[in-house]
Amino acid sequence: MTSLEAIASPAGLADAELSKNVAGSEPLAPARRRGVRSWAWLGLTPFAVYVLIFLALPTVLAIGSGLFDADGAFTFDNLAALGDPVILQTFWNSTWLSLLTAVIGAVLGALVCYAMLGLHETSGVRTTVDAASGVLAQFGGVMLAFAFIATIGIQGVVTQFILSATGINIADGGWLYALPGLILPYIYFQVPLMVITFMPALSALKPQWAEANLTLGGTRLSFWTTIGIPVLAPSFLASLLLLFANAFSSYATAAALASQGSQIVPLGIRTALTSETVLGRENLAGALALGMIVIVGIVMWAYSVVQSRAARWQS
Repeated sequence: MTSLEAIASPAGLADAELSKNVAGSEPLAPARRRGVRSWAWLGLTPFAVYVLIFLALPTVLAIGSGLFDADGAFTFDNLAALGDPVILQTFWNSTWLSLLTAVIGAVLGALVCYAMLGLHETSGVRTTVDAASGVLAQFGGVMLAFAFIATIGIQGVVTQFILSATGINIADGGWLYALPGLILPYIYFQVPLMVITFMPALSALKPQWAEANLTLGGTRLSFWTTIGIPVLAPSFLASLLLLFANAFSSYATAAALASQGSQIVPLGIRTALTSETVLGRENLAGALALGMIVIVGIVMWAYSVVQSRAARWQS
C-alpha cells in the first residue's frame, strides 16, 4: 500500500490521527506562555524581599554611612582612615586568620570527603556525617565559644584534667581569648562546611574515568595526578574561596571569645559603634564595612567564576 493509499483508507486515517496525538499537543500560544512566565516570577518574591531587606539595604547603608560624617556632611575622611596602620593591621589579621583556617579546613574537609567516597550514599556512616556536617557548619557564635571555653579555657575540663595529670597548663597565657585562639573554633565550622560544598564534586567523578585509566595501563596515582586532581581543582578552589569569605565575615564567635579589643575587622566595626574612646567616629564603622564588602565581593566573584568552570563537567 502506498503512502497516499494508506492515508486515504479508514485505517490509514486512524493511524494518522493516532500519530498526531502521540506526537503531542500543539505548543502553548504565545500569550499563554507569557502568562505562565509572569506567574513564575511570583515565587521569587519572598526571596527577593529577603535579599532586599537583609543584604541590599544594609550594603547601601554601610556605603552611605562611610561617606558621611556625624553631622551628615559628605566626606572622604572615613575612607582615608582605612589607610591608618592600626586599621590596616586589623584587615591583615582578618586576612591571615581567614586564609589559614580556610586552607586547614579545606584540606581536612577534602580528606573526610575522600574517606566517605567509598561508602554508599545511603550508608549509615555517610548519612550521619552529612547530617552532622550540616549542623556543625552552622554551630558558631556564643554556643561554640562557650564549648571551647568550657573545654580548653582557663578553667576548662580538659585543661584541668591535663594540669592535674601532667602539670602542664594548656591554657597558659589565655591564648584562647586572643587572636590565635580563634583558629581552632574557626576550623571547627570550616571543616563541616568544606564537606558540604566539596562532597558533591567528589561524588561526581565518573567510575568510567578510572576504568579507562586502568585499561590504558595507568595506576591509581596516575588517575589522581592526570584526571582526578585537575578535574577537582576548580571545585576545591571554589570551596576554599567560600571558606575564606565565611571566616572573614564571621563575627559572633570572635565577639564571644575576644570581648576586648578589635583584632579583626568585624570587631573593629563593633568598637567603632560602641566604644567610648572613639566618640564622633561612628561612621568609621561604615568605612570598615565597606572595606569588608569589597573584599568579600571580590572573593565571591572569583568563587562564581571558578564554580561555573567546575560545573561544566559536573552537569
